Amino acid sequence: MKTALITGVTGQDGSYLAEFLLEKGYDVHGLVRRNATDRRERIEHLEGRPRFHLHYGDLSDSASIVHVVNQVRPGEIYNLAAQSHVQVSFEVPEYTADIVAIGVLRILEAVRLCRLEKTCRIYQASTSELYGKVEACPQDETTPFHPYSPYAVAKQYGFWIIREYREAYGMYACSGILFNHESERRGETFVTRKISLAAARIAQGRQEKLCLGNLSALRDWGYARDYVECMWLILQQETPEDFVIATGEQHSVREFCTLAFREAGIELEFCGEGMAEQGIDKATGRVLVEVSPDFYRPTDVVNLLGNPAKARTKLGWNPTKTSFEELVKLMVRHDMELVKREAAVRA
Repeated sequence: MKTALITGVTGQDGSYLAEFLLEKGYDVHGLVRRNATDRRERIEHLEGRPRFHLHYGDLSDSASIVHVVNQVRPGEIYNLAAQSHVQVSFEVPEYTADIVAIGVLRILEAVRLCRLEKTCRIYQASTSELYGKVEACPQDETTPFHPYSPYAVAKQYGFWIIREYREAYGMYACSGILFNHESERRGETFVTRKISLAAARIAQGRQEKLCLGNLSALRDWGYARDYVECMWLILQQETPEDFVIATGEQHSVREFCTLAFREAGIELEFCGEGMAEQGIDKATGRVLVEVSPDFYRPTDVVNLLGNPAKARTKLGWNPTKTSFEELVKLMVRHDMELVKREAAVRA
């Protein structure tokens, strides 16, 4: 039986990956942080299964990482834990660097200290934010990095320390450069989930309007459930390599809004430009979407588009198994039901 350790198991990607690996017959171990409010709603349906185990630890604490790695002695480690919100990284840059950058080093050193460097394969969740102020479009494995936030700078350290340990110590360590991937399990502070929830709440009279940042920002959005399969495929290759994980399709925040509100039964029309742009309900004339300076970053990435050709060719992975339109529908339908349940509880 293969054994895997997942950091960030309570997150969107971690929960999908745990399900995926359990279906593959793995013994799955997850690392969770101890805090006052244990939020495990994404994995509560897995707890109690005989092949699913949780361990307390923190990427800021080397001793806890070494202890868990030595106890589990995994054949695969998936490092998905991070302070992953780009805008928040401007507010807590030191914490972001400690977890997102040095946390990767702590995992690599834990594997070496436990003498698992020849048997344990390591997947590092890297990010399209590495490309930042993009120098070429689309972006692939050879495109130069130009990180444009504290989060992206920290992720760049993680990317290069993975490669350094691979080359210096012969470790099977590799990065998946993940472009934006969303789902109904996405955190509510991320723009796509913020939009899907707002569309559901506005449609049901639970919210007045939605405030967003740059509506023209372009992203390559995929479905998180599809992306965890690619993570696994990366660690099944004979030779460790880094891969871009993306759909190869690009959409604006404005387009995501339009489709989300349409799925909730509201047809939007956008008028104005820049900070004055508004999304108006065609049927009623109400302003439902506004732009706020509060959601602009000091430096903003506006044009991310991945080239998944290498993953498609070498791994046999289908990057568009779930289309962009299907992704938006999944998220809005989930949130329409969620808002209905919340309303029923309040009643």
